[in-house]
Amino acid sequence: MGGKFAGKVALVTGASRGLGVAIANAFADEGADVAITYVSSDEKAQAVIAGLEAKGTRVRAFKSDQADPAAAEVLIADIIKHFGKLDILVNNAALGVAGKLLDDPTIDTAALDRMWAVNVTGAIANIRAAAKVLPEGGRIINIGSSVSVRIPFPGITDYGATKHALAGYTKGAARDLGYRKITVNVVQAGMMATDQSGLTPETITDAMLDHLSIRRMCELEEVAAMVLFIASPEASYTTGSIIDVTGGSLT
Repeated sequence: MGGKFAGKVALVTGASRGLGVAIANAFADEGADVAITYVSSDEKAQAVIAGLEAKGTRVRAFKSDQADPAAAEVLIADIIKHFGKLDILVNNAALGVAGKLLDDPTIDTAALDRMWAVNVTGAIANIRAAAKVLPEGGRIINIGSSVSVRIPFPGITDYGATKHALAGYTKGAARDLGYRKITVNVVQAGMMATDQSGLTPETITDAMLDHLSIRRMCELEEVAAMVLFIASPEASYTTGSIIDVTGGSLT
């Protein structure tokens, strides 16, 4: 199978739904072999696998809970065992817990702690494990959010902070791995229609659109296209960067 990523192996975490599926499909369309992770729904994961296999690519789903940092080493070892190598890590898996102010006595601190484990500790564990096996010129791409630097409304303190922490780690990892020509970047996604966001073209409000220079929701494929560019040879001199695909959010 031909394509820009023919012969490459890409891992896309949290790819049983939403943006992860779009990214996995984009890599498969360009000839990459694709590993995906999921945490609960075997049925959804297998549906994604079937769609990817129909494109003629090698693909496998790995059940792995990113909230457990110890799972990262096992995951990467399993990918190497199955595919023989790993060229690209896309840290997409994340949780979004929002809606309550941080001083609300009914706030679910256990849910917030799990979000931190998935969005930060688990993502960092993936980076550390992948860095040991990525070849020279490998790619690490972390999926961020515009709320890491711009908080447009109350109730998302912890979520925004997790994405800010990941952006900070990205810059350090880019410095540490630059001598191997491994690039590490963040692609920050804007408002999208996903299960996690709960947004649809019908539920998005004028007040939400007022934050944007381009007054519409982001398409999943637009974020996936940026991920593929950052993973491509053309982006070999881009590292430690935070790239917005946010429609000019609060520009």
